[in-house]
Amino acid sequence: MSKIVVIAGLAESLIRFRGDLLDAMRANGHEVVAIAPEDDDSVRKRLSEKGIDYHVVPMTRTGLNPFADLWYLVKLSLCLWRIKPDLVLAYTIKPVVYGLPAARLARVSHRYALITGLGYAFTDAEASLSRNIIKRLASSLYKFGLRSATGLFFQNPDDRELFREQRMSRKSIPTFVINGSGVDTESFADVPLPSPPNFLFVGRVLRDKGVVEYADAARSVKSDYPQATFHLVGPLDSNPSGITTETVSSWVKEGHIQYHGAVSDVKPHIAACSVFVLPSYREGTPRSVLEAMSSGRAIITTDAPGCRETVIEGSNGYLVKPRDSNDLAKAMKRLAGSRELRERMGQASRELAVKKYDVHEVNTTMLKAMNLLR
Repeated sequence: MSKIVVIAGLAESLIRFRGDLLDAMRANGHEVVAIAPEDDDSVRKRLSEKGIDYHVVPMTRTGLNPFADLWYLVKLSLCLWRIKPDLVLAYTIKPVVYGLPAARLARVSHRYALITGLGYAFTDAEASLSRNIIKRLASSLYKFGLRSATGLFFQNPDDRELFREQRMSRKSIPTFVINGSGVDTESFADVPLPSPPNFLFVGRVLRDKGVVEYADAARSVKSDYPQATFHLVGPLDSNPSGITTETVSSWVKEGHIQYHGAVSDVKPHIAACSVFVLPSYREGTPRSVLEAMSSGRAIITTDAPGCRETVIEGSNGYLVKPRDSNDLAKAMKRLAGSRELRERMGQASRELAVKKYDVHEVNTTMLKAMNLLR
């Protein structure tokens, strides 16, 4: 039996995105401890029910304050000294950048990073000066943190290639490409398809997620298919790529977007849609798309890193050009005009989710790579 510490940048993600992985670690006989920045009673309770201890190490999630970040590294190292784990797995940028050196200082022998997506700095091919500066800083931070890694997981091959090209990770570190975070195909079961062509976007309301293109395409599709509806689910965000409340309100007032805000359960919204749309500029592997696939929905997403792997063109959906609302509208109109096509592609999505993205298979791959299968 090993003692494992999982370091997260957001407490809720331990349940939402890593809950099944934590369960798999426990099922293989390991002691598991979780670390996150927030003293979240709900997360603490749910982890306790899984038999997992929870420690709080405060961290500023945004910004680059070197003194605050250095203090985070020190506090993580002290926490890990007390816990004395055999293995650490960190995910999201600050836990990776500071958690792995902290684990090395605490003499943890096995130190793994999970790269779940590269975020704002790496998204725009024609980046502004400020974004390029942030990208260089992020690259330098990754180089610093990953010097302490003994293994590295990516959720798509493009991210692994980028890290190699920009020398953010050493060639000697073993790397593994996994199929995203996976999806619980039993929990997200195949549900009947509604009759009207209802489109759904789920994600943070960011320009980099393609939400502006979605709104523009919805306006175009609505003119040809007035019975179609276009739903937007997700929180507004203070990210530099965030869309303002005023802009979203203007879409709603125009009548072509229905905004539902942040929700705790996306299943009813997926069940009510017939096509799932995510025109993102870059992802790790979008969990929202996997959930829609598992529920039996046709997918429209971009031919971009992390997105393109979820669609077999013409089988379970369509790949469109990033930042191209016209191309997106064409794909949406094709699906709006044919219920038979929506049904056929939805069934293909379900089959692909079960075959490739089942969370238990993804977790088994990770545990095997970390020598944690008993």
